[in-house]
Amino acid sequence: MKGLFDRFRNTQQGNFVTVVSGLPRSGTSMMMKMLAAGGLDPITDHVREADADNPKGYYEFERVKKLPDGDIAWVEHAQGKSVKVITALLEHLPNDYHYKVIFMRRKMEEILASQKKMLIRSGKPTDKVSDEKLAEMYAKHLAKIETWIRAHPNVDVLYVDYNDLLANPEAYPQRINQFLEGRLNAGKMADVVDPRLYRQRR
Repeated sequence: MKGLFDRFRNTQQGNFVTVVSGLPRSGTSMMMKMLAAGGLDPITDHVREADADNPKGYYEFERVKKLPDGDIAWVEHAQGKSVKVITALLEHLPNDYHYKVIFMRRKMEEILASQKKMLIRSGKPTDKVSDEKLAEMYAKHLAKIETWIRAHPNVDVLYVDYNDLLANPEAYPQRINQFLEGRLNAGKMADVVDPRLYRQRR
């Protein structure tokens, strides 16, 4: 692994893949839209269309799901762009690229409530796992992912609090732009934040 990191340092300076990650329903789609408004092209195939749960779109790329199967050729072309990668798949990203991860955090009770609402809309059962057990599983998962991030020198991370972002949309664009080395039009990013979509307040 050290050799891979050395190769990353020698060949990938000045270029990186912007990754938006977080638990489901944590605000990743909104962040992708903010980055797009700021001028950062998203990697998306529009296979998953906007719906009642996400009326402004999901900004997903189906090939991300195939990372565990070794489908990594697309990552090279994601440099200079943004892509959404769920937390469970972050560790499958190839090591020889530089990643800047914008990691969305949200109150756990709101995530669980939003997920339950989505399951109800799709007609799926909501009682397979209790909220308490699911919250415990998510907490352990997040601890594992954060440990993985700290262990990888080719991964930089900026944690963004979804609840605070909605309350203070003007406070984040400059911070995000600085993290991404000044590549964005920060002035256009705050306009994307829509408090009307904050439907699971806790």
